[in-house]
Amino acid sequence: MKTTHPSTVGYAEEAADLLVRYEKMQFSEIYERVWYLLPEPPGAVLDIGAGTGRDAAGFSEWGYSVTAVEPVAELRDGAKALHPSPDIEWIDDHLPDLSSVADRVGAFSVVILSAVWMHLDEAERAAAMPIVASLVAPHGVLIMSLRHGPVPTGRRMFDVSPEETKALGEKEGLDCVFERLSGSREDLNKAAGVTWTRFAFRKAG
Repeated sequence: MKTTHPSTVGYAEEAADLLVRYEKMQFSEIYERVWYLLPEPPGAVLDIGAGTGRDAAGFSEWGYSVTAVEPVAELRDGAKALHPSPDIEWIDDHLPDLSSVADRVGAFSVVILSAVWMHLDEAERAAAMPIVASLVAPHGVLIMSLRHGPVPTGRRMFDVSPEETKALGEKEGLDCVFERLSGSREDLNKAAGVTWTRFAFRKAG
């Protein structure tokens, strides 16, 4: 049995609510600004911290095969029910080690880290980036979103700078080709003044 990682605290208890809230956000709107950077399908996508399966399902519908990593059983089971698909492989795993997929070096043309990175502390981020980068195929893309703002009660988050994130990526051969700061689309986060930095990194060939 896998142990619960501190980065996931609070999510099991709120899973039923999150399975509704997160699904209200449109997949196409979230990725519309970086779509032009993605390799054409078919290809393999790794969604780390896949949550409700919204993005995994969206990439699957676009023609990609998807490996969805989600450590919270309540979210993972709910996502499978919401988005049943033979093109989505669900895995119980978590950062920073990703022990179940770490051996798939260079296997993914697209890697997604949506609203995940700020759950890791500084040492975990430093340990995770080499592993994440190793999974991106040559010329592949890593898409990340980084949350800024008040931490919800019962969650574990850290104030992570875009500068640190880019430096960690560049050290592993990931070139930042897109960066944008924007407001939140989700109503509760918008009301709380939450903002997001969205990145796209290209892996050197």
